[in-house]
Amino acid sequence: MQHTDIPSRDTILALATARDPQSVSIYLPTSPLPKDSEASRIELRNQVDEAQRQLSEAGADKRQIAAITDQIAGFIEDRAFWTHLSNSLALFATPSGLKTFRLPNRLEAAVEVSDRFYVKPLMRAATFPQTAFVLALAQNSVRLLEISADDVPHRIEVAGMPENVADGAALDPVAGRAPAGHQTGGRSGGGITTAGRIQGAEGQKVRMAEYSRAIVRALRTTFTGLNVPLIIAGAEPLVSIFRGVSTYPHLAAQTITGNPEEIPDAELAASARLILDEIYAAQLAVLRESFADRQANGRASTDLSDVARAATFGAIETLFVDIDRSIPGTIDSESGAVTVDAADDGVNYGVVDEILRRALLSGSQILAVRAEDVPGGGAFAATLRFAA
Repeated sequence: MQHTDIPSRDTILALATARDPQSVSIYLPTSPLPKDSEASRIELRNQVDEAQRQLSEAGADKRQIAAITDQIAGFIEDRAFWTHLSNSLALFATPSGLKTFRLPNRLEAAVEVSDRFYVKPLMRAATFPQTAFVLALAQNSVRLLEISADDVPHRIEVAGMPENVADGAALDPVAGRAPAGHQTGGRSGGGITTAGRIQGAEGQKVRMAEYSRAIVRALRTTFTGLNVPLIIAGAEPLVSIFRGVSTYPHLAAQTITGNPEEIPDAELAASARLILDEIYAAQLAVLRESFADRQANGRASTDLSDVARAATFGAIETLFVDIDRSIPGTIDSESGAVTVDAADDGVNYGVVDEILRRALLSGSQILAVRAEDVPGGGAFAATLRFAA
């Protein structure tokens, strides 16, 4: 069973726009293995000590500091939670509340104190969530798996899912419409016979289509409102027939080939993660190519002042940010002018994080990536809707 809490864009936006003079953001690498939980708890205590130091130096009231540290201390003592982790943990605390997210992505440790939360690393989970569905599709069985960066895939029970081809035909309202006894040709040996029933290879394909339509209907409720990739595991011709009737917009072009009845869930999950890597790499390649084209036409930038001003005036179309680099300082709320200040005083915030917040507010596409995937190799890059 997976143990992740993938934040939605709305959740990230709410965190990014929240304001409190004592806002603490902590990122902690963790492990899904329960035996590693104690080491993670010890490391979080060390991070809380660092947050307390920054809060004290920023002049925070001792009662407010205690309110934050007491909340996190209680969270650390929740041993049941610590046996159900993923690859990273993000915490956002103020004197009045604490939010946590278990993330599938491996993030670097960080402690930030300011009047706002540090959300840039959190965007990595929203950009590349390492989450997918795998539909293990065979004529005699079908199962749906949910895949995450954790090692163990999760089987999902789907109401109304047919068990096999024969069951699918029985569930398909368009199947068997020809009236009983109706003569449709009288040929034998693979053609159309009495009662409108198609025989042989052609008939089997018809039944596969009925089966596929029944699966699509059963999955509709599960998939409504999601944008998670669906990867098919199966063999031809059933895979192509399913693709022909599927209406899910995020059906992956790649297939896990073979008979899924003979492939364990863990192997399907491993193959699905490789396909996810291909999907994300292809998406990034297209976006980087678009950046190069836009830059040649003056519609893209890697300059901090230009990008900050563009974010302030809602001019960013796509923003690339390096999740591991931070540029401390401030950005003027009206002009977008940047002041870089490396003082670790609990007042400065990440300038790129603030650019990200303003880009989120204007509906920009955000790509939180590794350094090598940022065009130009810097901490950020942006394509522009218009010159700001």
